[in-house]
Amino acid sequence: MDNRQAIGSWLSGPRAAMEEAGAEFGYRGEQLGLPEQGPGSIARPGRRLGALAVDWALCVLIAYGLITKGNSPATSNWALLIFFVLGVLTVGTLGYTPGKRLFGLRVVGVGTGRVQPLRALARTLLLCLAIPALVWDRDGRGLHDRLARTVEVRI
Repeated sequence: MDNRQAIGSWLSGPRAAMEEAGAEFGYRGEQLGLPEQGPGSIARPGRRLGALAVDWALCVLIAYGLITKGNSPATSNWALLIFFVLGVLTVGTLGYTPGKRLFGLRVVGVGTGRVQPLRALARTLLLCLAIPALVWDRDGRGLHDRLARTVEVRI
């Protein structure tokens, strides 16, 4: 193997190197029985981050305008509490937050199709901790989704 090939596999990551070696990983969501594309397929990271940004901006706006009235050090703490309540209530009942709805996403339970309120509570609590959301599996689900046995899909 020449140096260019070794550097290319290092830059591409372990998945690309394994695929070159002949390993089959399939598409995201295949193990969960979800389609590869279209409605019901696993949501891509860009949409998920966009929905999160909309939800966070909405929570900051509510905290700033209605609760703290401009006291900036307390605004982020209140925004996190509002984000938690918003996530538990909307994901636990409707399956989506305003940001997820805007981006055409929905949270569903693996196998059941509905998110039970306790699963929504656990998922939102882990999402507020941030670290579980940054650890992804090969399907693109965050640790918070894996532990709550949920998945974010396209509508």
